[in-house]
Amino acid sequence: MRAAPTILHLDMDAFFAAAEQASKPSLRGKPVVVGGLGPRGVVATASYEARRFGVHSAMPMGQARRLAPNAAYLVPRFAFYRAISGQVMELLGRLSPLVEPLSLDEAFVDLEAGGLAEDGAGARAVGERLRRDILAATGLTGSVGLAGSKMLAKIASEEAKPDGLVLIEPGTERELLGPRSVRIIPGVGPATGEHLRRAGITTVAEVVEAGEDELVRLLGRSHGAGLYQMALGHDDRPVVAERDAKSVSVEDTFDVDLHDRLRIRLEVERLAERCVARLRGSGHSGRTIVLKVRRYDFSTLTRSETLRGPTDDPVVVREAAGRLLDLVDTTGGVRLLGVGVSGLADYTQEDLFAQAEAQAEAEQAEPVRDESAESAPAEATQPAAAVPEAAPPTATETAERRWSPGHDVRHAVHGAGWVQGSGLGRVTVRFEEPGSEPGRVRTFSVDDPDLVPSDPLPLVPGGATGAAA
Repeated sequence: MRAAPTILHLDMDAFFAAAEQASKPSLRGKPVVVGGLGPRGVVATASYEARRFGVHSAMPMGQARRLAPNAAYLVPRFAFYRAISGQVMELLGRLSPLVEPLSLDEAFVDLEAGGLAEDGAGARAVGERLRRDILAATGLTGSVGLAGSKMLAKIASEEAKPDGLVLIEPGTERELLGPRSVRIIPGVGPATGEHLRRAGITTVAEVVEAGEDELVRLLGRSHGAGLYQMALGHDDRPVVAERDAKSVSVEDTFDVDLHDRLRIRLEVERLAERCVARLRGSGHSGRTIVLKVRRYDFSTLTRSETLRGPTDDPVVVREAAGRLLDLVDTTGGVRLLGVGVSGLADYTQEDLFAQAEAQAEAEQAEPVRDESAESAPAEATQPAAAVPEAAPPTATETAERRWSPGHDVRHAVHGAGWVQGSGLGRVTVRFEEPGSEPGRVRTFSVDDPDLVPSDPLPLVPGGATGAAA
């Protein structure tokens, strides 16, 4: 444990929802829910206004709609959030060379490594200045926790929410943690918490009272010993500047189970393309292709194939994913598909040569096949009556999917706006921009040639004051 509270934890307040409120003047101060909007969608983030109705992250979207029927429900705009996150992380990087991002909206900072704080007063001043700088740069608010360890700094930032700062002075850990629920300790989830409750342990103080030997007996050597140290306030984990991604993946959950084998294959190919786009965006290549299939009965299968060399070639990834799909029985229906690439590496010229060599060897080893003469998988050759697949989407349905609630558009006459909703061949747009007054709403045909998707407009610093509170 450090003698001074020089580990800082920043957590942006209701980040996705606050970013949407900041960019959409008509939503400021209103309940906003961001997440998947289909029948199986879940809440990614809810604004504080929506949380008053009981809506929270990871909640099924259908339940959220019942609790807050008048909230604005939007699909995520991750490119927009990443741009804002980049601004925030740049500010953190000015404080210290040791910044450990945990997600787009959360990070640890080692102030001691930056030489900016030697005691509590100095750490508090740095934290308050950081909050002001974030608000000035993005118009959004963040909560800051300061302590002598990562565990306590994170607990402090949670206590500070929303839009606050809490500092835990070293030496006060036991007093602070004692009366708290055991669930406040990292690694204690619902299952472990229930196991401890049955043993009569519900608070951190009771964990300490039980002793390390009893915890080891209840939870096992590693988990029990670790929990005991955390309960004492001991956490010597360092702030790690680099958190290299181990894999890149994308997945989709479908509103209606897929049965048609051809449709499933097309979805896998589409996911492979998206995965490669994300892979290239991260500046990596990868050797292992992974396919994830969740079937109608919620059983989940994964299949993987390791290539001779790293790749970011969409054709290579798509074909590998297709081969993996051939190994999976999709009879009965598929509710989720995912494609990932692991074994990541920075792309180098040697990687390119390795991949080219592997492809050349494969071409020499395999005879040319007449694919049209090969038999199709059994699922694809069944009579139509045996495959209860929904009818393919109409042109109108396809067009409506282009207009996702919350996404940015531009009209040749009315300018920039965002989609409020679409259906029955129509799309409703509110025309407003960050920093403007709430705009007017207009409705168009989904195939109106004057209406096109557009990139998000940057936030206006200071224009969202109070939006995330």
